[in-house]
Amino acid sequence: MSTIEKDLVTRSELADAIARRETELRDMKARLAEWEDAYASTPKREVSFSTISGREIHPLYTPEDHSGADFYLEDLGFPGEYPFTRGPYTTMYRTRLWTMRQFAGFATAEETNQRYKYLLEHGQTGLSVAFDFPTLMGYDSDHPRSLGEVGVCGVAISSLADMETLFEGIPLDQVSVSMTINGPAIILLAFYVAAAEKQGVSSKVLRGTVQNDILKEYQAQHAWIFPPEPALRCIVDMFEWCSDHAPKYNPISISGYHIREAGATAAQELAFTLRNGFEYVERGIARGLDVDAFAPRLSFFFDVHNDFFEEIAKFRAARRIWARGMRERYGAQDPDSWRLRTHAQTAGVSLTAQQAENNIVRVAYQAMAAALGGTQSLHTNSMDETLSLPTEKAVRIALRTQQILAYETGVPNTIDPLAGSYFIESLTDQLEAETMDIFRRVEELGGVVPGIEEGWFQQEISASAMRQQREIEAGQRLVVGVNAFTEGSEKVEIDTLKIDASVEERQKKRMADLRGRRDDARVESTLAVLREACLSGENLMSPILECARAYCTLFEIRHAMEEVFGSYKEPVFF
Repeated sequence: MSTIEKDLVTRSELADAIARRETELRDMKARLAEWEDAYASTPKREVSFSTISGREIHPLYTPEDHSGADFYLEDLGFPGEYPFTRGPYTTMYRTRLWTMRQFAGFATAEETNQRYKYLLEHGQTGLSVAFDFPTLMGYDSDHPRSLGEVGVCGVAISSLADMETLFEGIPLDQVSVSMTINGPAIILLAFYVAAAEKQGVSSKVLRGTVQNDILKEYQAQHAWIFPPEPALRCIVDMFEWCSDHAPKYNPISISGYHIREAGATAAQELAFTLRNGFEYVERGIARGLDVDAFAPRLSFFFDVHNDFFEEIAKFRAARRIWARGMRERYGAQDPDSWRLRTHAQTAGVSLTAQQAENNIVRVAYQAMAAALGGTQSLHTNSMDETLSLPTEKAVRIALRTQQILAYETGVPNTIDPLAGSYFIESLTDQLEAETMDIFRRVEELGGVVPGIEEGWFQQEISASAMRQQREIEAGQRLVVGVNAFTEGSEKVEIDTLKIDASVEERQKKRMADLRGRRDDARVESTLAVLREACLSGENLMSPILECARAYCTLFEIRHAMEEVFGSYKEPVFF
C-alpha cells in the first residue's frame, strides 16, 4: 500500500472515530435530558447542596463539564510535567510519602525538645516549630508585654541560647525543620542557622522552611512588626542569602492556611495565596535576582477543610495556576520554578469543643483530601486543640491518622487517582477561573500592598466568614455535635495539657543568666552594625547572624531594626 493510500485509510478511520464520538455525545445528551426530567420530579432532602465556600453543586457531572478537546494534554498533563495539575513529581508517593510534620511547641525550649524527641521516636519524619505569642511578635520572655503569655501557645525562643536548647541532641543535618514565624522571621532564621553552626552543621545542608509570609499577616493573622515595604525587603534579603548560603532551605512558605482559618472561601484562599506568591516573585525580580535562582525554593502552605472534593480540586488548581504564571508571565525557565510544592494542615477552625472526639474523624477525612490532592507534607490536628495545646496522647492519635492513611488505605498507591472525574475536573476548572477573576480585581486595586492598605482583602475575608457563621447559626449548614446530633454534646472531660505557671519565671531566669554571661560590648557593636545596614540598604541576613552569634536577644534585634524601619499600625477599615 502506498503512502497516499495509507494516509487516506488513516483519515477515514479518524473521520469514523469523530462521527462515533459525535453520535455518543448526542445519545448522552438525550439520555441526560431524560435523567434530568426524572430527577426534577423526585423529592430531595431539604439541605443546601453547596460547598462550604457557597459554590452550588450540581446533582450530576458529565463529560460536558470539563474543558474540551485539549483537556488532557493542556490542562492535566502527566505527574511531574507542566502544568503539574496531577502532581509536582513524576512518581509522587510511589517513591516517597509525604513528610509527616506535626506542629509542636510549648513552655520552654527544654520541654519542647523532649516533645520533639518523642515525636521522632514515634515515626514523625520532620519537625514543625510552634512559637509562643511573644516570640511571634518579636518580644523577649522578660519584656513587660510578654506577661502571662510565655510558653502558653508555643515555645518561648528569645535568643540563640534557647534555639540551641530546642534542638539539643537533634541532628539538624538529618531532620527537616519548619518554623512558623513571620514578623521576626529573619531573626529566627538567623538563630536557627547559628544553632546549626554550634552543632558543626553547615547552612548549605539545612532542610526545611521558615514561613516568613508577611503579606498574609496584614490580610488575615495580624502578627506583624514593620510596615510592608521594609518587611518585604527582609524577605527578599532572605531569598538572596538562602540562594547563596542555604540552597536546600525554603526561605518562605506562602500561606493560605491563615487566610482560610480567618473565614475565606477555598477560591479566596487559593487566589490570595497565589497572588501573594507572585508578589514575592516580582519583588525578587525587582531586586535584580534571577527568578530561577530563588523561585525553586518557594513553597506553599494550604488549609485542608471539610469539603472533601473542593479541597482536592484546590490543590490541583493551585499547581496549574502557579506553573502557568511562572512560565508565561515571569519567564522562569527552570521547571523547578514552575513546580508548586506545598505543606498542608487540617483545618483548626473546623474543630469543635463539643464532642471533641469527633475531631479525630474530621481530621482523618481532611488528611485523606490532602493526600488525594498531592501534598508534600502534612500536619494533622489533634482532637483537643480547641481546649488546649495537645497532649501526647492526642498528638499520637493525630500522627497515627497519617500513618494509617499512608500504609493501610491504598491512597498513595496510584498518582492523582481522582483525575478524570467529571466532578473533580469541573471543580478544578471553576477554582482556576475564580482565581483569575480575583487576580484581575487585585490588579485593578494596584496590587497586593495597595489592596492591603485599602482593607480590601480584610473586608473580603470578613464577609465570607460572616456568611459561613450565619449559615451555621441558621441551621443551613450542619456541624455535628454543635447544631445537630447534640445528644450528650456537653464538653467531654478529657485530659488537657496544662502549662506550668513557673514557665515564665524559669524563662526570665534564663534570660537574666544569658545577659550576665555574654559580652556586652560585642552585643552593642553588632546591634550598631545592624542599624547601619538597615539604613544603607545592604542585605540584613549577615548582620543579624552576627547579632545572633553575639547572643543579642530577639527584642534587642527587633528594636534596632524598628528604630530605622518604624512599626506598622493597621488603618481602621470596619
